[in-house]
Amino acid sequence: QVQLVESGGGLVQAGGSLRLSCVASGLTFSSRALGWFRQAPGKEREFVAALSGSGSTTRYAASVKGRFTVSRDNAKNTVFLQMNNLKAEDTALYYCAARDRYSPLGTGDEADFEYWGQGTQVTVSS
Repeated sequence: QVQLVESGGGLVQAGGSLRLSCVASGLTFSSRALGWFRQAPGKEREFVAALSGSGSTTRYAASVKGRFTVSRDNAKNTVFLQMNNLKAEDTALYYCAARDRYSPLGTGDEADFEYWGQGTQVTVSS
């Protein structure tokens, strides 16, 4: 059974930082592109960041580029999202997701991602 479990969310003041983690189990981790998405209240889920199976290629949404960094530790089946200089508009439920094995990084279309976690809440107070 595939599981993706996010953690690290919480309440932080604007300008602060958080580091999200997502631990995967039940799948071959190292060969999969991984992504982070978020959904704010009343809005559709949107792409945040993604990285390739090797971690050598990354892609970011324009709204987070330069502030967020996605990385992975294949030995620990874990993907991270380091979020710096957080803004009130970053408040959302953050999800990690995994693509099929050997799939390319893609464009951040959530339809390309097969497995999803339950999400971790990030709230940024202004």
